[in-house]
Amino acid sequence: MVDIPAKVKLPFLWGRAVFNKNRWSRINLVVGPNGSGKTLLVDAIAKQFSEHGYSIKFLRADRGNDEQSIAILQENEAIRQKVQTVLSSMFGKTIIFKKQDDGRFIPVVENRAWNVEYNLQEVECHGLREIITLLVTLYANTGNTCLVFDEPELHLHPQFQQFFAEELRRVSSRHPRRVFFIITHSPFFIDLRFPEELMGVIVCHTNREPTHIESIGKKDEELFRRFLPRFNTYHKQFFFSDNQIFVEGYTDQQMFSSLLPYIHTERGVAGTGIIDVGGKDELGVFCKVCALLGTDSRIITDLDSLFGGKLRDVFCSDERAALWLDKQSDKQMPFYRSIFTPKELTHKITLEKLIYRLERYLSVTGRELCALHEKIPLPHEIAILSEKLFALDQKHAQAENIDTFKTVVLQGVIAEGALQIQMENTLSPETAESLPLMRNLFSLILAGAAAASVYILPRGCIEHYYTQSEVRYMPVTAKDRLFHAERENLLTADEESVREDYRELIEILESACTR
Repeated sequence: MVDIPAKVKLPFLWGRAVFNKNRWSRINLVVGPNGSGKTLLVDAIAKQFSEHGYSIKFLRADRGNDEQSIAILQENEAIRQKVQTVLSSMFGKTIIFKKQDDGRFIPVVENRAWNVEYNLQEVECHGLREIITLLVTLYANTGNTCLVFDEPELHLHPQFQQFFAEELRRVSSRHPRRVFFIITHSPFFIDLRFPEELMGVIVCHTNREPTHIESIGKKDEELFRRFLPRFNTYHKQFFFSDNQIFVEGYTDQQMFSSLLPYIHTERGVAGTGIIDVGGKDELGVFCKVCALLGTDSRIITDLDSLFGGKLRDVFCSDERAALWLDKQSDKQMPFYRSIFTPKELTHKITLEKLIYRLERYLSVTGRELCALHEKIPLPHEIAILSEKLFALDQKHAQAENIDTFKTVVLQGVIAEGALQIQMENTLSPETAESLPLMRNLFSLILAGAAAASVYILPRGCIEHYYTQSEVRYMPVTAKDRLFHAERENLLTADEESVREDYRELIEILESACTR
């Protein structure tokens, strides 16, 4: 890390806010949406590096022709040989620089398969000329240099972007006095391998100052060390979205992406990216990364996220949820008195405490529903629920502590229609009286999680909102088959039908899109 204090003010973009950063990685990544001031920010930072003795080389996005690079190749044989070797290796053809009658060097491609050669600049497109410019700039600037590449991905195929990112890393490791800034819109340059490299990421935003991670605690370092190997190119989209929404899996991502056009406000849709992260626990990690980076992340997750995993830890400890509950304290006190003892009320009411209380209610209710399995006959709907819980009870020791068991009980508690009536008439009077309390408690928890930008699907998971199949309880099997049938319906239905059939999902998505 390099210690150079930098302070930047851009009032026409950030108002009175000031960007401050004191520690810099050898490779610093500057990301964010268009118009967020990335280039202006790095311009100002580079000037402050100059004041500390660094020479500055800024390869701008509007760099135009490559005459300067060709001139360097002509004058510097060592750089010429290095670029020639790299290009020959990259393209599987012999690429040499031939001296012309006027003294200039031009890159020539020798294709031995057909025994021909041609002028690379005249025949090849922008990509090869661009990679030459990048390599020459990288190799030619040595010593105490602050080197800025503005949109190095221009004209480059993804494999060449990856190559140049690797070459940057290789060169920076051999020249520790050089500092690089990469202003990019490409996930291929987000090459993060160690937790401390996250401190080299600067995220620019619309209408507020850029954010970054100043330091990483030991606990977070261990978390990120396990997380980064699973951090693929698709996941890296969140660095470039001004309003990212994370979901658990690809079916969630496909369904919500298809519903984005039905959001009422275009402002909500603009800049929104829906990214599947591959699991409930990964949602918690992404949420943590976004919180540290200061990015505005939203999460849509399944109902069982209430009962365990990293995501629950994250939203329960979120200051926004705590603040929201504090504001609700006076209004909710009569309700709190109905579910907590006077002694319990002497302590602060937290989202974690509300979930624990809900779990206690669900445990009692679940045990009673299991016991109903042997009672014959049972009303149809409650018989299905009891059978499901009994099967889970037989499969797991202390099933009431299993996330799935709690989720299924909760799905029964919040159900409407026949099941609601049957539960009220079949359960013991004490348990039946607790059903409205559990529903109110659940609504309060949902709102608290939403205050932390975590939106829980109250029915269960995405499949419980499908119109082409009936899915009752979690866990859901044959997800892929169910999804393809539902997706076909969603893509072929008219707008009015989509808005009616998926009204609840659209409302959840709209809440998540609202900034």
